[in-house]
Parts: sequence; structure tokens; C-alpha cells
Amino acid sequence: MKTSILAITTSIALFSSLSTLAETTKTLPIIEQQAQVAGYYQYQAGDVQITALLDGTNYLSPTLFKGIPTAKVTQILKKYYADQAKGVQTSVNAFLVNTGSSLVLVDSGSSSCNGPNFGSVIKNLKAAGYKTEQVDTILLTHLHPDHVCGISDKGVANFPNATVYVADAEANYWLNPKQVAKLPQDKQARFKQTVEKIQQAVHPYQAKKHFKTFKLGDKIKGFDVISTAGHTPGHFSFAFKSGNEEIVFVGDIVHSHSIQFDQPETAIDFDTDPKKAVQTRLAQFARLAKQGQTVAAPHLPFPGIGHIYSKDGKSYQWIPVHFKD
Repeated sequence: MKTSILAITTSIALFSSLSTLAETTKTLPIIEQQAQVAGYYQYQAGDVQITALLDGTNYLSPTLFKGIPTAKVTQILKKYYADQAKGVQTSVNAFLVNTGSSLVLVDSGSSSCNGPNFGSVIKNLKAAGYKTEQVDTILLTHLHPDHVCGISDKGVANFPNATVYVADAEANYWLNPKQVAKLPQDKQARFKQTVEKIQQAVHPYQAKKHFKTFKLGDKIKGFDVISTAGHTPGHFSFAFKSGNEEIVFVGDIVHSHSIQFDQPETAIDFDTDPKKAVQTRLAQFARLAKQGQTVAAPHLPFPGIGHIYSKDGKSYQWIPVHFKD
């Protein structure tokens, strides 16, 4: 009899515990998705500290990638376990380089030029422990709004003590008032809209004579300039050596870690000269894969720092940097 009572008591206690657990589970609050933590990542290259700054992420339509069927894009995205319904994810990253004697910003993000998903570079720069007035040099790979708009806001320079550098060929293309007439009629409206954003961004620096151009062979604050034209006429990459490591800030030679590594001959709608952009990408991928430089890329998944690998010199793979703290 005592055994039966004990069993009943145990059963009641177990049922009570399960009921309490079920009630607790039912009443757990549903936490709304929060904004991600500050998007910065610090990478040490020799004596130089590089801070990747996330401006934001977005999704591109598969139709923007040229010469590749949409079905093929979907297949590649599936292989990468990417959200196929949203499209092709792309990041916008900028890179802050502390050389010890200079604080250099490579590209600057979109600010408010490309919608609400972007504009976090300055917030993340401050979260990383820096101040905008400490930046003395801004290197722009090219003048597309997602690289230049972050340098100013509503006519005021975001980096009051910085000098902005861009290739002379790039400045001559976008800031030459005669250029628009050289374009086909159906491309002129889009070109004018882009130019307006560029002009607004660079004007505060031009007014203070803090806007300068460079050409191939120049060296800026220890950075070598590398012509990587095609995406735009004056698109350049930058290389910096520190100790035994060289890091190359490649700009827009690639827009997708999935599509354009699997299919590097695929151009994107934003390319001014698609054929030349593909040639540049193939040449730079081959060089970077062979020589093993560290790569910093504004449109690869944050932090956009890693290496390019090739087993056969024809197909390529993006190898993100291993996390370090």
C-alpha cells in the first residue's frame, strides 16, 4: 500500500512539474528581432590596424548579373544556403586603416544615398573607438554613391580634417559636365542622378581644396594605386604593405561572393564597361590567388576581409578571415 501511495505521489509531482514547464513555455515572450550589434571588425596586418566598418546589407536582383540564366543563379545560391527568395545578398563595407602616422578611410559607404539599409559607417567608426575628425585621408576606389556618399551629409563634410583622393580618370568621367552628352539617350537620366549625388558628396571637400586626384604610379600615405578599370573608367584598387603582409583593397572588382566566384566571367549591370570589368576581375583573381595577398572587399560578406583561393587557376573561392579576438 505504501508503495502505491509513493507511486501516486511521484506521478502527481511529475505531472505538476510537466504542467509548470508547459505553462512556462507557453508564456515565454516573443522577442522582436533587434538591430545587430555594432558592425566593426579589427584586423591586424603587421604593424597596421585595419578596422572593417559595415555600412549595411542589401539584396540584388538576379537579373542584374549578366550572361547567366536566373536558374543558374538560383542553383548557386542554393549551394551557398543563401536566401533565394530575397535575391543575391551584398554588403557595403568601408575600411579604416591606422598606419601609426595616418588614419586612412578606404571608401565611405552610402550614407543616405541608397536607402534605409545603409548609412552605418560613422556609427561603427565611433563604436570602434575613433572620431571622424581623426581621419586625415580618404581613398576612394571610385565615385559610385555607395562609396562616396558617406564622406558628407547635407553639404557638410563628415570628416572635416580629411583630404579626399580619387583617380583623375574617375573624376574626369563623373565630374565633367560634357560627359553626359557622350552617352546613349536611354542612359543619360540615370547618369545625371548619379552625378548629382557625387557632386553633393564631394563639394564640401572641393570648397576647402581637400579634393585631390591621383594617377597610376602615385603613392598616397604609403598606399600603392592599382588600375582596375572596367567597373568604372577610373576604378582603382589600393595596396598597403606592413611587415610580411600585403593587403589589397579591391573595390568593386567583385559584387557577390557566391555568383562571381563561381562564375567570374559574369558582369553586373553597374559595370560601365562589362567586358573590361570581367577581364579585370579574371586578372586580379588570378594574381591574388597566386600571390596570396590579404583582400579587403566592400561588397563581400562583412567584414569583407579574406583570401582568394584557386585550385586550378580557373575557378575561385572566397576564404573569409578566421575570427580573432
